[in-house]
Amino acid sequence: MSAHTTFTNALIHEQSPYLLQHAHNPVNWIAWSSSIFELAQTQNKPILLSIGYAACHWCHVMERESFEDEEVAHYMNAHFINVKVDREERPDVDQIYMDALQAMTGSGGWPLNIFLLPNGKPFYGGTYFPPKTLPQRASWVDVLKGVHEAFQTNQEKLIEQANNLTTHLVQTNIKEKIDFDSITTYPSLEEFDLMTKRILQNADTQWGGFGVAPKFPQTFSIQVLLRNYFANKDQSAIVHAVRSLDKMIQGGLYDHLGGGFARYSTDAQWQAPHFEKMLYDNALLIGVLSEAYQLTKKRVYKNVIQESIHFVFRELSDTNGMFYAALDADSEGVEGKYYTWSYEELQALLPENLLKPFCQYFQIKEAGNWEQTNIIWTTNLIEEAWNEDLVEAKKILFTHREKRIRPGTDTKILLSWNCLMIIALCKAYAVTEDKSLLERAEKNMQWLSIHMQSKEGYLFHSYTNGHLKSMAFLEDYASMMQALIELHKATGNKSYLKNAKSWMEYIQLHFIDEQKVFFYFTSDQQLDGIIRKKDSYDGATPSSNAMVCSSLIYLGNIFDEPNWVEQAKKMLASMHSMMIQYPSSFGYWAQSFFQLAYGLTELVGIGPNINKRLIPILEQFLPHILPLWLEKEDKDFPVSKNKSNIDNQYFMCKNNVCSLPTSDLDVILAKI
Repeated sequence: MSAHTTFTNALIHEQSPYLLQHAHNPVNWIAWSSSIFELAQTQNKPILLSIGYAACHWCHVMERESFEDEEVAHYMNAHFINVKVDREERPDVDQIYMDALQAMTGSGGWPLNIFLLPNGKPFYGGTYFPPKTLPQRASWVDVLKGVHEAFQTNQEKLIEQANNLTTHLVQTNIKEKIDFDSITTYPSLEEFDLMTKRILQNADTQWGGFGVAPKFPQTFSIQVLLRNYFANKDQSAIVHAVRSLDKMIQGGLYDHLGGGFARYSTDAQWQAPHFEKMLYDNALLIGVLSEAYQLTKKRVYKNVIQESIHFVFRELSDTNGMFYAALDADSEGVEGKYYTWSYEELQALLPENLLKPFCQYFQIKEAGNWEQTNIIWTTNLIEEAWNEDLVEAKKILFTHREKRIRPGTDTKILLSWNCLMIIALCKAYAVTEDKSLLERAEKNMQWLSIHMQSKEGYLFHSYTNGHLKSMAFLEDYASMMQALIELHKATGNKSYLKNAKSWMEYIQLHFIDEQKVFFYFTSDQQLDGIIRKKDSYDGATPSSNAMVCSSLIYLGNIFDEPNWVEQAKKMLASMHSMMIQYPSSFGYWAQSFFQLAYGLTELVGIGPNINKRLIPILEQFLPHILPLWLEKEDKDFPVSKNKSNIDNQYFMCKNNVCSLPTSDLDVILAKI
């Protein structure tokens, strides 16, 4: 009898798909809570903290090899308090202990397996451990035995090690080492150009993207390139931005049959992806493709935007229109099986007149083009993917693929990721003029605002099967504010801006640090972590402090809150040297840096029908513009004062000086 029918542990009471995957392991897993520390202290056992996520391939591998092994589980149960965490459900916990692992080993990843003292302080860890010893990699059992022995015989050394590591984690938080009163220089376009050049130093000029395999999309770096082209007319920037996007679309990273992008490529050519599909990757790629379309008008980008949105709507949406977290890489226990094809399958499904051009264009081989099977990808001219024959062949194969056993779906609804998708839909609406996208974005925001807000007024981070989990983190509020700003840009509904302002006031109360500059990742009401971290680097998603910085600039100008603008400038001043030196790690920060360097302009439209005249503005790439759309004068927006009698007029404001209003939109567009 398999472990899956024999054992049940405490995770059976959880809602996270990842935790439920482990609910029938013979390991006595429990979920993260403040009570684990008391339990560990009472039993005088170290805590084994294992962190992963539902779509994580190597998490599945380690589960099959070790966590389903009864003998291994018996040892774990006897000597450890075994705690499972879904990193997407508790990114704060993952952040602390991933930073600890990277400090210990110089690298990280998932599954994250880290050992803690009973008080929660980390002293040893790693990622995937095999069931048997390999060259330069200990087996999981050896690790368990070594840690147990050290805890029994050398606990003082472990305590010293854990204390030193925890001190390091606190010290590596963002610190304001600047005399802000002495700041005399502000971001410049010359510095922004330098950041671009340093990003391009790591460019793969043959295959696009940056660095060597494995390759991630790095959408924030591409956005830097787009802005530098806009400001400095840097041809090398736009050439590499377009090259990178084109190569990703050509590759197996993009699902040519069903739309949407996989997590990353395992090779430099973008051919063989890690097949998991994440909501945030697709949201961010839809966003950067929308910006690229605004600059280049490449029809292919609009096609991919539309197909990727259809993928999200089709495969990552619940019945209420909310967006799920991810699709697994595996199906039937095999990574990529759902997406790959044998030549024989294609031969049986496609008529001869479609088979030959399809195989030629997508480089299909009888022996397979990847691990004895075929990934659909191409190095041919990207525009040809939408010719009549290829479109027909893709339809046939997609219909057949729908009958296969599907990869698992992580059905968590995460506030921050849903907000990233709202931003993407707003940007996509701007280039497609598809009103259904905007309607979906508004519906999503309405649902989130109702169902993921507590009676006490704070937000929740995660919603699964009707159950709310975890007070919202800074990334949730930061993404929410950015989404509300984008919704206002697209609709002209001023209530979105007012809501964004309210959330900014909330985080200033509950997340602000002691210097009143940066923000902690967790609120002052969340007390089950060993420390409060402040994030600065962009990861797979934007730095939450970087997103807040962007909102401070926008809302500070629109609502005439100079303290917020000054706070944003202090944040950027603190990050300045790191941004210049390592721009690829601070791409979202760079967007605010660019705005201050280029110069901000408020574009104000006032009139009863102003929201019906937005498309000519929205369809342009205007990263330096802060739009404000109002039906009439509103005391909450100082710039609208004494403008109540103006009917569908536009004017621009810069450095607190406004132009004369005009009803001629072309005049305004020419000045922008």
